[in-house]
Order: sequence, then C-alpha cells, then structure tokens
Amino acid sequence: MDEDRAVEAAASAWPGPSRRRRLIEFLLHASTRLDLRPVVKYTALSFFADRLLPSLPRKMGFCGARGGRAVTSWLLEPLRYSNLELFALVAVWIASKIHELKPLSVKSLKALGDRIIADQHFTCRDFANAELVFMEVVEYNIGSLNIAFTYLEELLVQFREISKIGDLLNMDVCMEILDILYETEDSSWLFNSPCQLAASALVTAYAISVPKQRWEFPILPWVTFTTSYDEEEIMKVVLTILMHVLKPDDMKGKGERDFNI
Repeated sequence: MDEDRAVEAAASAWPGPSRRRRLIEFLLHASTRLDLRPVVKYTALSFFADRLLPSLPRKMGFCGARGGRAVTSWLLEPLRYSNLELFALVAVWIASKIHELKPLSVKSLKALGDRIIADQHFTCRDFANAELVFMEVVEYNIGSLNIAFTYLEELLVQFREISKIGDLLNMDVCMEILDILYETEDSSWLFNSPCQLAASALVTAYAISVPKQRWEFPILPWVTFTTSYDEEEIMKVVLTILMHVLKPDDMKGKGERDFNI
C-alpha cells in the first residue's frame, strides 16, 4: 500500500505547475503559429494535457509503470523538456489527422519545431517515432468527442437557436476561459468532467460578456435542464472558474452584484 501511495503521489506531482504551464503555453503558441481551427487546438490540448502528461509517470520506470506495460524509448529515457515539446506538436499532428481533410504535414511541424524548440532539432523520423510512443503511452485513447470544447460548441449553438441573447455571448470569451483553465495547474481537474465544465464555462461567459441589463434569459436553469446537472454543481464550478479568470478586485466587484443568472 505504501508503494501504491508513493506511485500515486509521484503521478499527481508530475509534471509540476511551472513546467505544465510552460508546456501548455508552448502548445497554445504552436496552435497560433499554425492557425489551427479551435476544434483541432482543443483536441490537441486534451490529448496532451489530459491524457499524455498524466499517463507518463505510470509508463516510465521511475513510477512503476502501473498503468500497463512500460513504454521504452530514447524519447523517454531521459525525458528532456524538448522531448515534451515534441510530444505537444505530435498531439497537434494527431488532432489534425482526426479533424482535417488535409492534415498538417510532418514537414510543416518539423519546420515549426526547428523555430520554437530551443534545445534540439528533431527529424521527420523523430516525429513519426514520437507519434508511436505517444500512442503507446495513452494506450491509443484518441477519442475526440468527449472534450469540453465540443460540448461547449454544441451548447452555444442550441442557446443561439432558442434566444437572441445567445448572439451576445462571444465564443472567443468561452475559449479564453478554457485556455486559462488549461494553463492553471489547480484547475486542471475540471477537465475530468468535460460536459459539466462546458456548461459552467457557458454560464461564466454569459455573466462576463453579456451586459447585465440583458440578463433576461434564465441561463442557469436552461443549462441544468439541457445537461442534467444540478444548479448547485454548475454554480460551484462557475465560481471556481471565476476565481481563476477574474482578478481579485474584479471578483470582489462581482460579489457585490446580484449574481442572479
């Protein structure tokens, strides 16, 4: 039991808030440079941040490889920071293969990697090898339907179909919320329930971007009816999101308002 606890502790501490944030920022920067569609960007984030990073400790010798057989590769032994950046680009590559009729070429990814990975230049063969290692680490779990962005997009479409207020809700605000949450280590757990997170992000974006005098649509009851989550569950996540998205002074101001949404 002590060994199991040690393994779990090592896994939960990996890769650390500072390193994780820099890796997410790296992937977001690459997404901007490649002009990715949002669905590709958030699928890549899900593959990398929600699946690869948490799985790596259990697939490497220092953490017991409890989640199945160990994955051995020069890309993991040693696991250099530049190798993690390579895996981030591989996540983008895989996501583009799923969502684009004309996926990104390995040459375009290599060219970008040569510019933004500081410590090492990887070959096209390295990218292909990294893709195989990536797939082995996540145990070929590359389903792309159960991600927060997909649910959020569907909810916003439904909202706009039933209310003109939906036109006031900016999708860019919704995506900015997701980006901030991905960058924040202690909010990463929210992505374990992508549908609930999407519903809560929509409510948060409504509160932030729709003028209060236009708060005529019962967004919270509608979201809970549509997703089958309790209002209390949604509001807990909304408040958690607001704590990360708004500055302390802004949050104080919110608390003084009638937050009846």
